Amino acid sequence: MRVTGSCQCGEVRYEAEIDPERIGICHCTDCQRLTGSAYRVTAAAITGSLRLVSGEPRRYRKFGDSGKPSDQFFCGDCGSPLWRESADGEIGIRLGTIDQRRELKPRHQTWLGSALPFVFDIRDLECHADS
Repeated sequence: MRVTGSCQCGEVRYEAEIDPERIGICHCTDCQRLTGSAYRVTAAAITGSLRLVSGEPRRYRKFGDSGKPSDQFFCGDCGSPLWRESADGEIGIRLGTIDQRRELKPRHQTWLGSALPFVFDIRDLECHADS
């Protein structure tokens, strides 16, 4: 599936081909910190398909427990996390930056041992539509 996307301010825009079956939620503590949220949702890009349309993202290199680098790309202006590239070249695009995100849904979850206790049961929270 062809997708387009951007950061919050629109400075960095991209396009890519993704596999809609390879969208996942990661609950690891690194993803919680890198997103500033309870978890990260990522769409796997087809190798070699990510293309910058405009702007130049900044890169932060994170070393995992394996000792291998993981490059985190984000907008230097608004700070939006855009994608991650692993040491073996796999790219995971942050779902929230994809223009077609409403058409996509996660197919798996990982690192459940790190999941924050509330994430699996938010149905009973007070809701405020479009506020």
